[in-house]
Amino acid sequence: MQKTTVLAHSDIALIKYWGKKDKVLRLPANGSLSLILDALQTTTTVAFDVNLGADQVQIDGAVEEGEKSRVIAHLQRIRDLAKQAGLIKTDVFARVMSVNNFPKSTGLSSSSSGFAALTIAASQAIGLQLDERGLSILSRQGSGSSCRCVCGGIVEWIDGDTSDQSYAVQFAKGDVLPIRDLVTIVAEDKKQISSTEGHDLAETSPFFAARQQQISTKLQRIKQAIQARDFITVGEIAEAEALEFHSILLTSQPNIFLLYPGTVEVIHLVRKLRSGGIPVYFTINTGFNVHVLTLPEYEQTVLQALKGLSSVHKVLASGIGDKPQLLKEHLF
Repeated sequence: MQKTTVLAHSDIALIKYWGKKDKVLRLPANGSLSLILDALQTTTTVAFDVNLGADQVQIDGAVEEGEKSRVIAHLQRIRDLAKQAGLIKTDVFARVMSVNNFPKSTGLSSSSSGFAALTIAASQAIGLQLDERGLSILSRQGSGSSCRCVCGGIVEWIDGDTSDQSYAVQFAKGDVLPIRDLVTIVAEDKKQISSTEGHDLAETSPFFAARQQQISTKLQRIKQAIQARDFITVGEIAEAEALEFHSILLTSQPNIFLLYPGTVEVIHLVRKLRSGGIPVYFTINTGFNVHVLTLPEYEQTVLQALKGLSSVHKVLASGIGDKPQLLKEHLF
């Protein structure tokens, strides 16, 4: 066993996953497709130590009880695999330290990059030899969408009907379509409801069944647009998907309303810029911060316009990122 540090990137889903076929295994109700974001990073160090009497977890200098419980449960999955592989005979506890370079619990998928980094770091630290598919399957059980962040580029999560069938693969390399994502922070508040809780409410929306009927067609359309390097169609589908997704949130019982005044202000700016001839689109996760998508030649124009809004705290400019990487420098 050795100390291992991994840097993983967060992502933004152009086609969202919402609802679960299996809550325990985190099997999604539908497939999804996302961009790995090079500017949004989680770095995690894991070391198993026979002298520890319990797992020690620190995230951005502290940890909430719910976060700690999820991390420890995931470490136990990894310990169980290590015992099955004959790498350890009894449980060995770990010290985990993780830091994000972007605000967590604000709808920017910090759990996705966090559990991807944790999965890879802990697996390697304990001696497991898992390929990308195996890591994706394992990571999914800690945080569903984290299975995508095990990969790089433009990533598809195959929904599947069993645990072994549900994993992520790289659909295309990042250079197939040079999308720029201006991650627009309008607030750093913690979301009032977690994604896990939201997934459990998905099927209470009267629109959920209609969404499921056409999600496969939507996935196929956006994949074809990416292969054709058609940014306009990609942007149109992603924006319409974000609005449809939030319509499910708004009509769940109880309803989930996450948008802030600043969110709406950014949306109106995007539409204004587009009416002026700039190819720019928005998408939003389960949160209030906005991902503004455009092409490199329009990035500075869009960036300056966003910075001109009083509701915008900061903008993180991102391209499409690679798969997680091992680091030689550790957090402890």
